[in-house]
Amino acid sequence: MPPAAETVLDEVDGEEGDGGARRRPGPRPWLRPVPAVAAPLAASLFTAVLLCLATALSRTYPFGPVTRNVVDLGQQYLPFHAYWRALLLGETHGDAFLNWNSGFGSNFLGDIGTYLSSPFDLLVVAFPADRIELALYVVTAAKISAAGGAAALLLVRLRPGPWPVAAALGTAYALSGWTLNHGATVPMWLDGLLAFPLLCLVAEWARTGRRPVIGPVIVALAWIANFYTAYMATLGAAVFLAVRLLTTEETATSRQRIAGVLRAARSVLIGIGLAAPLVVVVFLGTKVADPTPVTTFEPAAWTDLLARFLPATEGVISPALYIGTPALALALTLPFNRAVAVRVRSCWTAAVVLVTLSLQWEPTHLLWHAGASPNGNPYRQAFVLSGLLLIAAWLSVARGVPRPTALLAGGALLGAVAWAARDSVEIDDRTFPAFLAAAALTLVAALLAGQAARRNAAGTRRDAAAARPDTTGTGLTAGRTRLALPALPALSALAVVLFVAAQAGETLVTGKRIEEQQRSEVSWSPRTGPWHASAAREVARADAWPRYRTDPGEVPGGNDVLLVGGQGADYYSSLTAEVTASTLAALGFGHYAKGRHPVTLDNPVTDVLFSIGTRMRSEPTEPVRQDARPRAEVTVATVPVPPLVTVRPREARAPHPGDSAFVRQELLLGSSVYELPRDMRRTGRTLTARCPAGSEVWLWAPEYKGSATLTGAGTGAVRAGEGTSGVPTGAGTGAVDFDGRPPAVRAPMQGLGTVPASGEVRIDLVPEKAGIRLPRQPVGCLVRARLDSAVRQLTATGATRVSAGGHSVTAELPPGSTGFAVLAAPRISGWRCAAGDADAVPARAYQGLVAVPLDGRATTVSCSFRPPGLRLGGAVGAAALLALAATAGFHRRRQEFTRSAPADRSAGNVDG
Repeated sequence: MPPAAETVLDEVDGEEGDGGARRRPGPRPWLRPVPAVAAPLAASLFTAVLLCLATALSRTYPFGPVTRNVVDLGQQYLPFHAYWRALLLGETHGDAFLNWNSGFGSNFLGDIGTYLSSPFDLLVVAFPADRIELALYVVTAAKISAAGGAAALLLVRLRPGPWPVAAALGTAYALSGWTLNHGATVPMWLDGLLAFPLLCLVAEWARTGRRPVIGPVIVALAWIANFYTAYMATLGAAVFLAVRLLTTEETATSRQRIAGVLRAARSVLIGIGLAAPLVVVVFLGTKVADPTPVTTFEPAAWTDLLARFLPATEGVISPALYIGTPALALALTLPFNRAVAVRVRSCWTAAVVLVTLSLQWEPTHLLWHAGASPNGNPYRQAFVLSGLLLIAAWLSVARGVPRPTALLAGGALLGAVAWAARDSVEIDDRTFPAFLAAAALTLVAALLAGQAARRNAAGTRRDAAAARPDTTGTGLTAGRTRLALPALPALSALAVVLFVAAQAGETLVTGKRIEEQQRSEVSWSPRTGPWHASAAREVARADAWPRYRTDPGEVPGGNDVLLVGGQGADYYSSLTAEVTASTLAALGFGHYAKGRHPVTLDNPVTDVLFSIGTRMRSEPTEPVRQDARPRAEVTVATVPVPPLVTVRPREARAPHPGDSAFVRQELLLGSSVYELPRDMRRTGRTLTARCPAGSEVWLWAPEYKGSATLTGAGTGAVRAGEGTSGVPTGAGTGAVDFDGRPPAVRAPMQGLGTVPASGEVRIDLVPEKAGIRLPRQPVGCLVRARLDSAVRQLTATGATRVSAGGHSVTAELPPGSTGFAVLAAPRISGWRCAAGDADAVPARAYQGLVAVPLDGRATTVSCSFRPPGLRLGGAVGAAALLALAATAGFHRRRQEFTRSAPADRSAGNVDG
């Protein structure tokens, strides 16, 4: 019998609704399935090629000169991966528990669980330090490609069908608008993109009672890689399981369905338990993290939501729902495709509609985001809807091209979406040309596929007639002379080629436009280059940890110490502790990201407080551009500072709410080093006051956006913070820019110059917009002689020797030390300290820093850091491991019993 006349399954897993698969003769799918490995491999390869082509078309690194470091990719993920590489290769001072480089000491296990715990992130060790951008691109591409392969695997496991179409739909999922617009620049979210199809497979195994061990392991890996998007993927897999339970095995009892749900719950609970050592640490880290302002969810306009289904759209306040016009067209045919069982059509259509509506309703929005509306993109779960749409597309096309009525209805619905979105602000000038071109190619592909199916069906009928037995007695088979060859495969192949070309071409246009739009509309960081290399060399040459800290200063990109080394305040993480952010802000440090990104402060007093003995300062030699690697001259300045552990004879008074940053610095220092003018006057845009001649003028204006200039007699200039010895008084640094934009951005305290011999201080302010918001005491005049005296005092009474491990510090103190030993690190949760031979107890806080009470007898203090939640998470993980072992043992015994039962019964019959 020719292949075209073979019997085929009408439905898989009984999805016709009659309780089982129903066999009927009929045409095979329009392209014969091949082993399941073909679709995932083809999808992964196709995804990687398209991603690289889109990058190349936008002239973006590594296939062009333009930076791809937009928003958090350059400020957060690139530095974290640079530090992760260094940590894995043993090139850092800290370890997996504590990061000594950032925020003057931060909980790094929480950051690992948030940003770096994906197995793909281990690839960074295969690249040299100066190729970290390439390493991150490879990690990103690998995650996206794996997601495409996993989606294609899920599709062919759900139902056999044409593998090239499954591969194309897998690529459509991996390169959806969500990926191109958000996931590619937030690499940690890509683990959720990969997790969704894998968790759907776990749900399918739970439904059918298979793979009870590998299922929880996959759940665990998903939650370890990134628990945030894994949570969303788990909710999406629950929707998938609910639909599968409703659309398969109609004769199954409620007890059997409940058993499937319980098996799925077991896999999820064990898997999350296995991930608990990281998940609990991250969860508790979020509880003490610097809070961001409460966000009220506002749903996107429906026209904007519909527009995001179309190509070449980009934005943050509306969901990125693009999956490609060909894939979307197939998905929209499902409700009208009568070749698919009614139950399947109705349930999957309802699931897609309900999930779409859930994006726009605040209670379900909060459910998707674990109860807290996120800052920034409010539609981070959109990849789940993309996956459900592509499953719908596959179910409609797997057994053959939809019939003309379904194609017309789906096409009309697609046209209605485009028409409704025509006036949306999200529409780009490339949107409708790309949409119409892809729609035209899809239509031609559908016509060719339909023609091939009709020819195939006609050939099947002729073959059946030709195979009828001889009824004439002539020995000839009736109809043999009319036997025709099966339909030529060329039509089916051409249809697939056009379908794939339409999907690929539109995706390339979308990827290129999104890259270009992001670079023009959002903040960006330049590529790493000679500036970073010079700073890294100087830091390595000057590093003297733990004798004192080396701060690399400002380097383009943010999180500077993670990129180039050293130890400073710079730190950008979702887990930045509230105590770190509040302590540094009170001392005059600036921040971005509403407090979660504190930045360096070039101030001699804070350098003393945090034992910063060496400071780098960079002067750009050319403008920083998107299409060039930055260059700068890096200078190094080293000054005497107290040791990392100092002794304070008594506890300072608690700060008052109205205290200025100058007062806060003095309270922590234990000495008065600023002259705070009491006769300061503000006249319009001018501040006037009197200060000691030769003192350094500092302006603290955290909410001010504009410039400030110190004017007065004298010539020349001096960089604030470098000292005033030998420099004529009356000098200013010129206009100094402040960038306060509350609540997101807080401007750091800055030096304006030195006070002239007359003692008169005049500061001219030029704000960028009307209104100048200044604190009650914005000006402080630093008297360097007082600071030098404070340094000598703290050095004389401080630790005589300090040693530091990966997450610990030990200091030797002068005999008879009393009061408090203060470690120059924020007192974040997890620090435990001991004086002498005493037992370690939770550390005390001294003006926000780690402190240990002294009684005059101890000559040593030791402190160590353990991430909060590590013990609890470890205990939960151990219990989950036991549960997994018990599940494996039970399943093995059940299999052995099932295999042996028939043989035993047979033996019994013989004996009988």
